[in-house]
Amino acid sequence: MPAVAAIHPHLGRGMVTGAKHTSAYDLVEEMCYLYVHVNMAKDLAGKDVSGSFGPCVEVKLGDYKGTTRRLAKKSNPEWNQVFAFGSDRIQSAVLEITAKNTNCTTDDFMGRVIFNTKEIPKRVPPDSPSAPQWYGLEDRKREKVRGELMLAVWMGTQADEAFPEAWDSDWEGVSGTDVLSSLPSKVYYSPEIWYLRVNVIEAQDLQPSDKGRFPETFVEAILGNQVLRTRNSQSGTTNPVWNEDLMFVAAKPFEEPLILRVEERLSPSKGELLGRYEIPLQDVDMRFDHKPVNARWYDLEKHVIVEGEQKKEIKVPGKIHMRICLEGGYHVLDESTHHISDLRPTAKELWKSSIGVLELGILNAQGLMPMKTKDGRGTTDAYCVAKYGHKWVRTRTIIDSLRPKWNEQYAWEVFDPCTVVTIGVFDNCHLHGGDGKYGRARDSRIGKVRIRISTLETGRVYKHEYPLMVLHSSGLKKMGEIHLAVKFSCSSLLRMMHMYSQRLLPKMHYVHPISPTQLDSLRSRAIQVIFMRLSVDEPPLQKEVLEYMLDQGSQMWSLRRINANFSRIRGILHELFAFIKWFDQICNWEKPVTTVFVHVLFIILVMYPEIILPAFLLYLFFIMLRYRIGRPGHPSELGNHILHEDPDILDEEFDAFPTSRPSGIVRMRYDRLRITAGELQNTLGDLAIHGERLQALLNWHDPRATSLFAIFCLSAAIILHITPFRVVALLAGFYMLRHPMFRDKLPSFSVLLNFFGRLPSKTLCLL
Repeated sequence: MPAVAAIHPHLGRGMVTGAKHTSAYDLVEEMCYLYVHVNMAKDLAGKDVSGSFGPCVEVKLGDYKGTTRRLAKKSNPEWNQVFAFGSDRIQSAVLEITAKNTNCTTDDFMGRVIFNTKEIPKRVPPDSPSAPQWYGLEDRKREKVRGELMLAVWMGTQADEAFPEAWDSDWEGVSGTDVLSSLPSKVYYSPEIWYLRVNVIEAQDLQPSDKGRFPETFVEAILGNQVLRTRNSQSGTTNPVWNEDLMFVAAKPFEEPLILRVEERLSPSKGELLGRYEIPLQDVDMRFDHKPVNARWYDLEKHVIVEGEQKKEIKVPGKIHMRICLEGGYHVLDESTHHISDLRPTAKELWKSSIGVLELGILNAQGLMPMKTKDGRGTTDAYCVAKYGHKWVRTRTIIDSLRPKWNEQYAWEVFDPCTVVTIGVFDNCHLHGGDGKYGRARDSRIGKVRIRISTLETGRVYKHEYPLMVLHSSGLKKMGEIHLAVKFSCSSLLRMMHMYSQRLLPKMHYVHPISPTQLDSLRSRAIQVIFMRLSVDEPPLQKEVLEYMLDQGSQMWSLRRINANFSRIRGILHELFAFIKWFDQICNWEKPVTTVFVHVLFIILVMYPEIILPAFLLYLFFIMLRYRIGRPGHPSELGNHILHEDPDILDEEFDAFPTSRPSGIVRMRYDRLRITAGELQNTLGDLAIHGERLQALLNWHDPRATSLFAIFCLSAAIILHITPFRVVALLAGFYMLRHPMFRDKLPSFSVLLNFFGRLPSKTLCLL
């Protein structure tokens, strides 16, 4: 398995003060860029034969170029676009900025401005504004022509305020082109999501279509694309009772109303509307604790269509009794609790101050696998996405490079140390419409890394190379490495230590817990709500990216995960088994010197029992001190220790739901599932047998065994009462550590285990 390795980058000391983030750029390497800010133009002249006029500006540096958007029918257009070229890609001494009249048939040359790259000034300080200037256009003979361009050209770094917005809309060039990006970096924020609880209590005075029978009714609640319904009421009256809770996920601003429909069930697939009610979420009470909100009666409404378009309103066809509230005391889970990045409740009124700041420097990647083919060669357009709390960040896309350099730094406030930051790497497949020869419509996964904040030492900068691993149907595959710099700065050590004594989730999760099944459903809906909000940003965050970063679908059945969990349990019990093996060697005098030392230690502990607990705690202290000396210098690696499995097991895990495989393969997998389930069944049966044997020992299910145990308890109580405890402990210890010459030649279990194994259980009751 590839491991985390230390790296030694030359980190910079610049500052960034853009609107998107403000932090010291001390966790990334300084990168030099040639920036070109194309602001506007005036007095342009040029029309083609058809009379159309669509000016644009082309910025060209050697084999690399970028083009502004085309503005139709404007002689004084304003673009306000920034382009950036990496200094290591400057292959020409001439920077050419050309104004063109672009249409569907021709690109008319209107004039150009030429700069010598050796004379371009460097912006000092890097965050100071660079004032654009007017430059007159020249023709190809270097003679003045009509028109001017307002431009700003300077040398800067990624700490420049123009860096986040710099991009290239029409790149072309040789292999390895490093125009800044086709998609700029972007910061996203998850919407503020609340749980909406609808407690449907009862209804009164319903008016069914058939007055001669009592309706079988249910309530259907609709919020956007979320539809939930109660069970069918069997009360046999027009006043049905449900008393059920329906839970929804709602995001601010609350634009969609809650619609409640009371329906009569006529058949398994058909119902008749008895009444409805629509509630704007802005009018719903917000609850921050476990105190119940007031229940209210709502008058139902019903409209009947008569003669086509005419509507006749039935006034108050019944009432419904409900308790509705927006839950602010819960944390809306959109991540797995094992990899959660935020533990705060929804309501900001319940938030506490932060305990520190997490800074992440996304440096570069090495050895990425080609994800698609361009001009007969493999290529990758890589970008990174990092998620912590409500804040998502997306780096710029480095085009056509297997060794991309981002050198971007971001910061988050930390409210709990027991949280995880997730960094994912993806291949951009949307640069050219997402189809054709340039790739698929879905951004491909290259890998992800998770780092738990509690594993980071305060104030230390971690610079390491992390392997990017992706599980395919063919097995686990290394896709490359990503270089990261991570730093956690603590503002209050006392508050951070106090957090370890607090509940992991907000109080409401324990006062009124939500069932695991319902939590999984709510989590899927929360992910859908986040995707709907983030997909409208520009550039949008793709659905496949959210699903991969948030581990959607991790709760699905996986035989590989079952085997991995068994291996984890064996790893946990390894130390216990090692101690049992060592103690067995001591008891059998395989190491006489050690056995004698154990005898002496045992006598000391029995004679002075008050030192047992201090000695044990001191032993634990030295064990932890020993592990502290050998502690690795990198943060714990999460999520990469995946077992290699049979190809068919992986194919089953990546199969669609429902399955798309032939019936023969499904039958084989079903038989394998039955075998695995049988092993789990036997394990559960063994645990049940041990518990039932304890019950049988006390309940006289075996009169002779219980009689023997009762006599033993009475005799042991008398002996222990009249015999000093130290004597009993010494005799028991010496008996366990007795020499092999005093043991039976044939191995046997202890008397107690033999006795316990003969007790009855309820296995005879199983059919």
